[in-house]
Amino acid sequence: MRNRLVTSGMFVAVAALVSWRTTSVVRSSVTHVDIAGQTATPGKKPAPVVVGGVPRLVDGHPDLQGTYDLGTLTPLERRAGTPLVLTDEAAKKLEQQVASQSEKANAPIDANRAAPPSGGDGSPGPYGNVGGYNNFWLDPGSRFNAVDGVKRASLIVEPQDGRVPALTDSARTRNAARTLRTTSDEAIKEDDPGFEGADAYDDPEQRPLGERCIIGFSSTSGPPILPTYFYNNLHQIVQTADTVVILTEMVHDARIVRIGGQHLPSSIRKWMGDSIGRWDGDTLVIDTTNFTDQTRFRGSSDALHIVERLTRVDAKTLRYQFTIDDPTTWTKPWTAEYTWPTTSDLMYEYACHEGNYAMGNILRGARLKESEEAAKKSKQQ
Repeated sequence: MRNRLVTSGMFVAVAALVSWRTTSVVRSSVTHVDIAGQTATPGKKPAPVVVGGVPRLVDGHPDLQGTYDLGTLTPLERRAGTPLVLTDEAAKKLEQQVASQSEKANAPIDANRAAPPSGGDGSPGPYGNVGGYNNFWLDPGSRFNAVDGVKRASLIVEPQDGRVPALTDSARTRNAARTLRTTSDEAIKEDDPGFEGADAYDDPEQRPLGERCIIGFSSTSGPPILPTYFYNNLHQIVQTADTVVILTEMVHDARIVRIGGQHLPSSIRKWMGDSIGRWDGDTLVIDTTNFTDQTRFRGSSDALHIVERLTRVDAKTLRYQFTIDDPTTWTKPWTAEYTWPTTSDLMYEYACHEGNYAMGNILRGARLKESEEAAKKSKQQ
């Protein structure tokens, strides 16, 4: 059984989701849309069209539809000086290490253990490792991603060092000046230790976008679409002749890609940008612009421009590539790629805000603090 739930040490807003996900009996999943079957005899599916080993729709384009598991141990960036390709021996050794660590983490927890110290044990962030869900609930992946038959040490392929290019001076100044942090990307929080300070709970709009159930954590919703490295790894594609929908399990985002056409006016800005698709042979190319300046993928601006390429490698695998270009943020564009294997697992509804008690509790706590401070001030007078 797959369990894709969150630790409170990372995503406090969805804590109440655990009981809902584990006790729900009736669950809904998104069904695969068989385009060819729309005009076929009711109750009878036509045989799938396969050309060149690739399943296709009746319009001749590759059928990208399916549910894909993006769980992987391959990180976005790799350590400086290390090669892109892992040897089979190196990959196996690292995978075994992760499996061993996971086995230890799955050991039963002592029910009589002492409570954590007040304020936590000093771990980074406000949570301070005060306790949360154990390893049983996590699903970060267990294998390194393979492209062209070889294991990769990073998703990034350009620059060749496998690292995100340096920020521009203007980006550093811009990001340092941001006081209302609404980023959905954990990298910004890591670069800014002050982000998770006490003041971060004074305004609900200062909480990260994922915690507010707006878009998925850590760019899982995309673009670009990145692995979660924690849980909820599934993505599902539904396709027609003029539209492709990419549904993300994490925070239930559904991105609509319009095939053909033009981008919306620049005055219209969207959380996940405006995505226009076109076919380049058997590859679906998705061009996305019109981001809001609050999305801030790894500190990006509203000038962010992303080009994604989806190619069906075979009946059970997609190849996903993306190029990031934002000259106001990075000194040069950068490109990453990885494969998406199909899965028979079902995608369950992620009713984020229905179980988001944390946001209400943050506000109640702030109001209580204000009331206590007002009462103390009144007594002093």
